[in-house]
Amino acid sequence: MEAFASTASHVSHKWAPPADASDIVKSIHAMLHPRNIVLVGATDKPGNYAERIWNNLVKYGYAGGLYPINAKREAIWGVTCYKDFASLPEKPDHVLVLVPARFAVQVIRDAAAAGARSATIVTSGFSELQDEESQRLAVELKQAIKETGLAVTGPNCLGNLSAGENLFTNIDDRIVTMEQGAVAIAGQSGAIVMAIRQALEDRGVGVGYMVTTGNESGLETPDLMSYFAADPSIRVIVVYLEGVRNTKVFRDACKAARAAGKPVIALKLGASEGGRAAAMAHTGALAGSIETFDAISTREGVIRVRGLDELIETTECFVHADPPKGNRLAAVSLSGGKRGLLIDAFYSAGLNFAPLSPNASEQLAKMLGPGSIVGNPLDAGFAAVVDPSVYMKSIKIMIDDPDTDIVIIDAELPKAPHELRERNLRIVNEMAGQANKPVIYISAMSIGFTEFTKGLRKSLPDIAVMQGLDRAVGAIKSLIEYAGLRKEVPDIASSSKASARAVLEKTLKAANGAAALDEVASKKLLRAYGIPISKEEVAQTAAEAVKIAKQIGFPVVAKVVSPDILHKSDVGGVELNLASAAEVKKAFNDITARVKKLKGKPKLEGILIAQQVKADLELVVGASLDAEMGPVVLFGTGGVDIELMKDVALAGAPLDAAEAKELIARTKAGVKMKGYRGKPALHEPSAVKALVGLSNLMADANGRIASIDVNPFLINSKLGVAVDGLIVLNNAAANKAAGH
Repeated sequence: MEAFASTASHVSHKWAPPADASDIVKSIHAMLHPRNIVLVGATDKPGNYAERIWNNLVKYGYAGGLYPINAKREAIWGVTCYKDFASLPEKPDHVLVLVPARFAVQVIRDAAAAGARSATIVTSGFSELQDEESQRLAVELKQAIKETGLAVTGPNCLGNLSAGENLFTNIDDRIVTMEQGAVAIAGQSGAIVMAIRQALEDRGVGVGYMVTTGNESGLETPDLMSYFAADPSIRVIVVYLEGVRNTKVFRDACKAARAAGKPVIALKLGASEGGRAAAMAHTGALAGSIETFDAISTREGVIRVRGLDELIETTECFVHADPPKGNRLAAVSLSGGKRGLLIDAFYSAGLNFAPLSPNASEQLAKMLGPGSIVGNPLDAGFAAVVDPSVYMKSIKIMIDDPDTDIVIIDAELPKAPHELRERNLRIVNEMAGQANKPVIYISAMSIGFTEFTKGLRKSLPDIAVMQGLDRAVGAIKSLIEYAGLRKEVPDIASSSKASARAVLEKTLKAANGAAALDEVASKKLLRAYGIPISKEEVAQTAAEAVKIAKQIGFPVVAKVVSPDILHKSDVGGVELNLASAAEVKKAFNDITARVKKLKGKPKLEGILIAQQVKADLELVVGASLDAEMGPVVLFGTGGVDIELMKDVALAGAPLDAAEAKELIARTKAGVKMKGYRGKPALHEPSAVKALVGLSNLMADANGRIASIDVNPFLINSKLGVAVDGLIVLNNAAANKAAGH
């Protein structure tokens, strides 16, 4: 393709970051709104990436300067080809790096020295490969980016789209509408990000920005999120995440989006390693990566979707529907069967249709007459089928009803011209534009858009159009949940005392590289952080065990104390309900004998004699260091069936008492604690204290503790106490034991 390349710098008069914006936001703005673009490694070999990108820039009418660089060519694509940055007619702004990997590092340094503000490295051959040379180049590239301060996406990425600038630095040769829409997309996979853009565009949803970040040697996806949060043209942020490298940067970006009222819709790739010592502690096994991602990101207003179809539907919903004022659903249908499907689908998601106001019910009954089901959902029935104006009036009554927050209409968009249905759609769109609540069309089945439907859909900006009932329900639930979030969430710091932190440092030093702390050392540390602990003492002889038991008061529990035995019940290291001196003596001797027979000859440090607490409920409270998301705390139903039940909820650490109560309320155990089926309420303050203490301990440890397992935490109406405790350290010994 021959083309004339402009040499006039492009000056954008659109939004620009304010003076107090972060350097990241300013640098990304320079990348997406550049004065000129320089292609380093330009070649006219047919079908190569450079030529594809050049063709896209010309085809879509990018108005800034376009400059190819290739030292071996004087002209290319019908324009002057420059030998280096120094020979350019103006200072480079955005640089596209298309040279082989071994030359890319020098290009970045040269670009920065020449005054460039940003770069995209399309070239692959870095950390995605496992050979020594590629890994070395990756390290050198990362260092060069850091030293130059250049805003860089890639390497191994497919370029960007900035619709307002007609900028498409991408290898994709499919048609792009360049509609400056309200959606911004960023992610590490070029193929997935482009697929998302294409699917949204096929439905008539405009994409203002699309950025592929590749290996993320420079800018990371959360950096783009921060920029999209700041740009007023963007309404919805969509991200594809293969991993989170910097939890703080990610959380800050989420906070920025939330403060701006912009939902972040995230597709997160699979579950990676959860806790670093998952095999050593129940908590680590239960707190997997995807669960901890949800625990932390949901707090910050992120909506995680499970697949691309769900992502598209949810994005559609948030683009065209404002968050509702409440969760009172209303729906209009022309079918009793469809009405039943709506009820079942929303009920399964924990959502229900609210009673209509008396006035609305009266109006509908009077207008529809026999053969209709006047209620919510409404089956407008025969009267509305015969007279379409009745159908329109029914929808209007539901929209105007002050007792509804969301109005759903069961209908499909026409696939071909249909005068009556098109007219009705435009009438409803006008109603929706004047309403102070979302109006959502739902097709019960996932039926694709035709070209006609796509055009029609663009003419209906005030209604959301959902394809497929199941996905629509999920999207609407996300819309309701997002509306219920606080706009800003304060950062919570550790509230621990200096004395507790001193015990932590002393304990970790005394561990001397051990994989885990034994029960006695674990409980001592837990007690320092305010976690309630049962009365107990270690005995070295059977006679001493009897003496301790008498001091504590029967009944008691006997448990083996050994740093080499993490799960005591599995080896017969626990004896319960010891009600006499004789039973205590026998338990001491029996446990000792069992331990001596074990393979590996575990070290025996004594037998713990502890108060046996009468419990109404066994809980687990714990904490884990997630490989991606950092420290989290866990609460739920405990005991020996913990993995079977999996009644647990997680939250980021540290947390305060209010968030601890919210965490408890998310579990079945929390329901029981309130007083289930006439039983007395259990002592919630002790569980709250334990969770806050654990979260502070994990925060203060700053990555030195892999997991904390308090199982069981026994609770009744008067108290709650930890009767067991295991603290696994994050060190070489623990990682080896866990098989890492």
